[in-house]
Amino acid sequence: MVGIVSYGTYIPRYRITLADIAAAWKKNPEDVVGSLGIAEKSVPGADEDAVTIALEAAQNCLASYAGESSDVEVLFVGSESHPYAVNPTSTIVGELLGVGNNYLAADLEFACKAGTAGMQAIAGLVAAGHARYGLAIGADTAQGKPHDALEYTSAAAGAAYLLGSEQLIARLLADTSYSSDTPDFWRRDGIRYPSHAGRFTGEPAYFAHVMGAAGRLLSMTKTKPADFAYCVFHMPNGKFPRDVARRLGFTQE
Repeated sequence: MVGIVSYGTYIPRYRITLADIAAAWKKNPEDVVGSLGIAEKSVPGADEDAVTIALEAAQNCLASYAGESSDVEVLFVGSESHPYAVNPTSTIVGELLGVGNNYLAADLEFACKAGTAGMQAIAGLVAAGHARYGLAIGADTAQGKPHDALEYTSAAAGAAYLLGSEQLIARLLADTSYSSDTPDFWRRDGIRYPSHAGRFTGEPAYFAHVMGAAGRLLSMTKTKPADFAYCVFHMPNGKFPRDVARRLGFTQE
């Protein structure tokens, strides 16, 4: 049985309210906050990037692990904001963690799901017996073009999960993927800010993919929404996850 051995998170201490951003662009703060369902967002410090955020989350993860950092045999870092185009984030993090040299390192990049893709890959390696422990990290810094909708919602944080088959605090019961080439979100090499096609963001992007994956998971596990105490969905804003939960049959409670 593969699952989570330990986990750690990190969120920069700096914050900016959506009301302040709206005021800078002479927009009604109440309209912006009401439409997005978010009051504030995290902002990285001047010396924080995806590497430092990933490292903080990983250190917090390993702090509650009873073994050694050298037990990590796989280290994947997923991000949309790797500081280097060439030079992996994963090896910098591994070096500073003291993992050693006998580990598989890779950077993953996939808008909004590179971190969980790393978890799926490591779970497969552990289940196949190719590794005992693997560390999957998702980390990002805020990327949003000024005066764009992403400026209000694109924030910064990191999460790290140590996966294995021993000393589990949570078992991975099932996983699935729902992928498509939907023209919703992109950033070309050398371009500072990402772009998005607003009309694709809702139904053909967020709702089609989240409901497609969630529906398949419910079918695979032969479960229904009432069987769960909690549900957590991808959160590009404050309204979409509540809406998709309702559509799937989860209650507010």
